[in-house]
Amino acid sequence: MIAADYNQNPFIVVWEVTRACALNCLHCRAEAQHRRHPMELSTEEGKRLLDEIQSMDSPLFVFTGGDPLMRDDLFELASYAKSIGLRTSITPSATPRVTEEAMRKAVDIGLDRWAFSLDGSTAEIHDRFRGTSGSFDLTMRSLATLRKLGMPLQINTTVCEHNKRDLQNIADMLGEMGVVMWSVFFLVPTGRGKEDDMITPEEGEEILHWLAELGEKVSFGVKTTAAPFYRRVLAQRAKAAGKPPEAAAGKMIGVPAFATTTGKSPFGAGDGKAAMRAPRGVTDGSGFVFVSHTGDISPSGFLPLDCGNVRDMSLAQVYREHPVFTGIRQPELYAGKCGVCEYRGICGGSRARAYTATGDYMGSDPACAYQPDEWVKLQASV
Repeated sequence: MIAADYNQNPFIVVWEVTRACALNCLHCRAEAQHRRHPMELSTEEGKRLLDEIQSMDSPLFVFTGGDPLMRDDLFELASYAKSIGLRTSITPSATPRVTEEAMRKAVDIGLDRWAFSLDGSTAEIHDRFRGTSGSFDLTMRSLATLRKLGMPLQINTTVCEHNKRDLQNIADMLGEMGVVMWSVFFLVPTGRGKEDDMITPEEGEEILHWLAELGEKVSFGVKTTAAPFYRRVLAQRAKAAGKPPEAAAGKMIGVPAFATTTGKSPFGAGDGKAAMRAPRGVTDGSGFVFVSHTGDISPSGFLPLDCGNVRDMSLAQVYREHPVFTGIRQPELYAGKCGVCEYRGICGGSRARAYTATGDYMGSDPACAYQPDEWVKLQASV
């Protein structure tokens, strides 16, 4: 596998096309509003952005929000993205805008994946989290329709105090849905997300080991978002089993390649689980870049440091040269235990969570339970 040079190009670009959304999710990073912002990027500005994204070695691309379906031109933009060769996914909210007509449009355009959030195995748990009654039932109906239409499905789940004991039930449901990927997100307390909603580092460690075991058994892929220490857990488990580090490397993913509507990867042999994966870990600003609804560029939506705007700056230049991005890509400069951790090269911690906890995006990620030997020695010498 060819090593990726994340100093030059990201593995994935996410564009928040709008912050408008009808839901009232407890954890919403964007603090979504019911109306669209008047300064959102226009259709033509969006197409110019897509052209530049494609020029950056054609990374994976995601339309997110808010709710992308709040934009009337979403499918025009999505069709354009596909026409220029971008591997494209959308992450709509489960609202009445998710009609069968919209789902058929997504299939006809050839979108590579549709991602829905599912934060509980019951309406009681999920709807409470999403702040909207009926969201669970609509999600389940929509998933059934998308599966019937042959659209590859990803499920995103935010792990927090409200649902940490429900994860096994969610996993059981996914096995029956025919999803290709489960993305388990560890809450970053930004936007509406609160520290009180976070699980403890020890609970997180237990969940990561459970996910590693689950990934060996299920038909769908398992990845984490904002929990890069999952890669450390996989490496540790491989070492404990007497396996070489490369035995875990294939699972140390930021984002997997998308399966097409035919169920085959357009980038190599295999299905949605075994298709080409990121050659190395992806995290905020390293393999990942985020563009806001008004064009602001940042390392991720959870690390909203304004590094420029696509209306007057080159996305590629910002990604490659801005000191926030270049600093993040030097884990040896991280502060605290992340800076001395022997796994910093494959993990690096969540820069967004470090920032919300310490005010320093180069600081340590407080959600990681691991204590590096070097850090223990340093603490003992103080």
